[in-house]
Amino acid sequence: MEATCQRCHETLRDADRYCPTCGLPQLIYVAAELPLVPLGDDDIALNNGGAGSLNGLADGIAWRPALKAALALAVPAGVLCSGLIPIGQSLGMFWIVGAAAWAVSLYSKRANPGRLSMGTGARIGLVTGLFASWLTLSVNGVALWIARFVLHQGGQMDSLWANEVDSSLQLSQQMVAQMGMTAAQAAQSTQFSRTWMLSAEGRAGIALSTFVAGAVFLILFAMVGGALGARWLAQPRRS
Repeated sequence: MEATCQRCHETLRDADRYCPTCGLPQLIYVAAELPLVPLGDDDIALNNGGAGSLNGLADGIAWRPALKAALALAVPAGVLCSGLIPIGQSLGMFWIVGAAAWAVSLYSKRANPGRLSMGTGARIGLVTGLFASWLTLSVNGVALWIARFVLHQGGQMDSLWANEVDSSLQLSQQMVAQMGMTAAQAAQSTQFSRTWMLSAEGRAGIALSTFVAGAVFLILFAMVGGALGARWLAQPRRS
């Protein structure tokens, strides 16, 4: 189709920006050629309304339903793993593994993301373990504070701690003696350790390190539970 002047309708060439007859500036539209970019798997899933269209998707996980599922299962698991229930701490690893696997299964039912990889399940289990471990630390800390300052059980707690320290130091002194250390050196080392462990700073450090180590184990077992949940409980149902 030939281009003509908008005023005098004189035929224009492709390179003309002004009409050679009347001098009117011409409006010329040049279509830019865009390079073709192949679609990836995420783009195809997004166009097809698959898992990529989920609200809050990041790293293959719709985190809004994932956080809801993790929090819903982390609360009972954190309470069971704390010291409120006598049998809870001994079975804490089983509680957290089951909670993480159940959270992955619940997320799979709510978000319907299709087939979940074990890595995706481990990440959801990690979030479940973080929630549960934080709750466990909080519950144990509040329980210790209430026992000491509200129920006035500080003397009983100190006596039990001193007995545990003496028992552990006796075993340590025997091991040191077997390593060839003299009795005087072993007694000096034992006295120094006992003084530090019975001090407020030493007790706080030991309690904090124990709680942190327990939280780390809870998180690791939660990741294992999430991976197992993605492998066995979150498989898509066959039609």
